[in-house]
Amino acid sequence: MPDNVTSLFRSTAAHSPSMAALTRESDGAGPVDFCIPCNPYFPTPAMFEEMAARLRDIITYYPSSADTITAELCSLLQLPPQCVAMGNGSTELITWIDHLLVRESLAVPVPTFGRWTDQPMETGKRVDMFPLQESSGFALDLAQYAEFIRARGTRVAVICNPNNPDGGFLHKHAVVQFMDAMADLDLVVIDESFLEFADAENEPSVVQEAMLRPNVIVLRSLGKNFGLHGIRFGYLVANPALAGRVRSMLPKWNLNSFAEHVVFMLKEHGAEYAQSLHQVRRDRMDMSGQLSSLPGLTVYPSQGNFLFVRLPVGAEGTVVRDRLLTEHRILVRECGNKIGSSSRFLRLVVRPQVDVRRLVTGLEQVLYGTSRRGAAVSEQATGTAYSSGTAAVDRLVSQTNGAGTRGLAQAAGAGMPLPAAASAPAVGPGGGMPVPAAAGLPQPEPQPVPQEAPRPQPAPQPVPQPVPVPQPQPQQFPQPAAYPEPAPRPAPAAPPLAPAAAFAAPAPAPAPMQVPPATGPTPPGVPARGGLTAAQVRGTDGLSMAPATGWPGAQSWPDAAGMGQAAG
Repeated sequence: MPDNVTSLFRSTAAHSPSMAALTRESDGAGPVDFCIPCNPYFPTPAMFEEMAARLRDIITYYPSSADTITAELCSLLQLPPQCVAMGNGSTELITWIDHLLVRESLAVPVPTFGRWTDQPMETGKRVDMFPLQESSGFALDLAQYAEFIRARGTRVAVICNPNNPDGGFLHKHAVVQFMDAMADLDLVVIDESFLEFADAENEPSVVQEAMLRPNVIVLRSLGKNFGLHGIRFGYLVANPALAGRVRSMLPKWNLNSFAEHVVFMLKEHGAEYAQSLHQVRRDRMDMSGQLSSLPGLTVYPSQGNFLFVRLPVGAEGTVVRDRLLTEHRILVRECGNKIGSSSRFLRLVVRPQVDVRRLVTGLEQVLYGTSRRGAAVSEQATGTAYSSGTAAVDRLVSQTNGAGTRGLAQAAGAGMPLPAAASAPAVGPGGGMPVPAAAGLPQPEPQPVPQEAPRPQPAPQPVPQPVPVPQPQPQQFPQPAAYPEPAPRPAPAAPPLAPAAAFAAPAPAPAPMQVPPATGPTPPGVPARGGLTAAQVRGTDGLSMAPATGWPGAQSWPDAAGMGQAAG
């Protein structure tokens, strides 16, 4: 593959270049793909042959309406159609959720899927980012996240389960408790785009609980688990009022004919789909073991169809990415342009063993060997100049602790213009949750940061093995009653649902807990206590109903959460 292919990354702000673009710049054959997180085992070769035979009709004629396609999907999922809205990819649904349901502010843990930070910022909302800590394996503590939301007065909360890019997983009981603790928010979104690859719990999805709550949306992807990113289709599940509001705004033909064809052929291929998920989970374990054997490489536990890895000390991700692509025809996702991550991290999609062996060989040569290009890896100070600079985010958070743009400007350097904004007071006891220091970094007094100074790292240690799942413990969530609503608003009237007995019983309400002192909402554009707004990090002002118990028609279809087996 020619060297100039890596120039494609320079013009891609939030994602890697498309496979079509890479193929055009090469000799006609794309690289081995460890970047795009989709199922490598589905559809089966026979299904692709069937679609190829129907290609002329599929692309010649209009598809059916979205209502028709949604009704067929709901018959497989055993979900009431009035609680479902299908979109042209989950990003279309995220866009409409932002436009219709996010009024002023949104909280999201970072690093995460970029559209959850970028989309609301593009429409002038305040994005409150809760940094996941490397020292805790990027695990999300829901009780701390709830306190963070209360301290900021955020009106919408997002959870990705499993999270992208680290694959962190939250058990269902904890997610349900969080939803109930946040019952007074405008909206709670649970993004389950990768949940069908999880095996830590038999029934991890909260789709049934979402249908019974007035302010919860569950987002699901179809392209990822069906291995068909190019078709662009996903869906959301919510109570009829919320789902209907989104559905009413979608174009009549927002779903294409390929999406219709795939949805209608799924009921005949349940066994193959279930087997593909099982194989991905096995491959994830095997791939994690092989990567863990590489000296200095850290592999984080994941429940997605990808692994988040930290490169050895001295390795710069853009250099590793470019050399894997140009020298070994392997495409990986370097995570330097994800807020809360840095160029020292890669996200690697789970693939069959033969491809993993090729990846491991390539990493060995790039990280530890020598070649005609000289040093195996470049030090961070000599990496490519087109990285987005989010490696500095940890330094910004650590050194300013949300102290405002003066501290940010000092830490960020001349390359990151920041808006004028009032400083937030230092966080004290009872004054909100301070942002913890980034993993591996000391807590110095604020002072100018040397340009691209390597971050201190601990000595390489054996990769931590997945921790056994603890017994469910109640988390100490702040009670919503102690926090005033920013303004009274009428609740939307929901159409009548099926009898309550037709749904799963709602989770029991959390026990009374101690409530921290209430704080008012943070005005837009002002750095909130305990962290940074997304606009500050970007250097802008931020303005530019039956229970799902099985799949009918096939004995081996997974249930709506993608886990259990259907009854005959």
